[in-house]
Amino acid sequence: MADMINASQLREEKKKNPEATVVCYVNSTAEVKAEADVCCTSSNAIKVVEHIDSQKPIIFVPDQYLGAYAARKTKRKLILWPGYCPTHMKIGAEDIISLKQEYPEAVVLVHPECRPEVIEQADYVLSTGGIIKQVRQSSREQFIIATEIGIIHRLKKENPGKIFLPASKRAVCPNMKSITLEKVLWALERMEPRIIVPPEIREKAIKAVNRMLEIV
Repeated sequence: MADMINASQLREEKKKNPEATVVCYVNSTAEVKAEADVCCTSSNAIKVVEHIDSQKPIIFVPDQYLGAYAARKTKRKLILWPGYCPTHMKIGAEDIISLKQEYPEAVVLVHPECRPEVIEQADYVLSTGGIIKQVRQSSREQFIIATEIGIIHRLKKENPGKIFLPASKRAVCPNMKSITLEKVLWALERMEPRIIVPPEIREKAIKAVNRMLEIV
């Protein structure tokens, strides 16, 4: 998703809408954050959008579906960049409909990066952390999980006895799966690779992050 917009593209979009406030999802590069006014996460996107002056237009990057969900919940019209999460795109409404027929008692938990027709099937639309919390607090025993399937390992570990059904077994993120325990150990032992963000980018990007923290 982060590769679906770069700083140059965002600058061009800002020229088209010079009065707009730019809300940038954290799944983005530092260069893009440096061009934004405020960042957001999937758990606080609605709150961030609500905080912005209702008279100001909003550019939302890079995830059009998280932006569309925030727009619906806040009744705000957002200028949506046409980016998306390739993994959540692999989840279809028909996947959930089929599972609901087989498991009619299951609670459907959907991540807001999913497409609108998938979100329509949800009992709850939640961030990754929100899904974990909802399952922990729920007395229900069956759950259909519409997000990257790696979360199911943790859900099973923390909630023995409950049943978790991936909305789609295709929802596997190759980028997440490229991170292994061996690579983490190697990085910690060698303190490599070192990522250095140029000061002029870092200082602007952190302002957008800090503005988010001030809101939430």
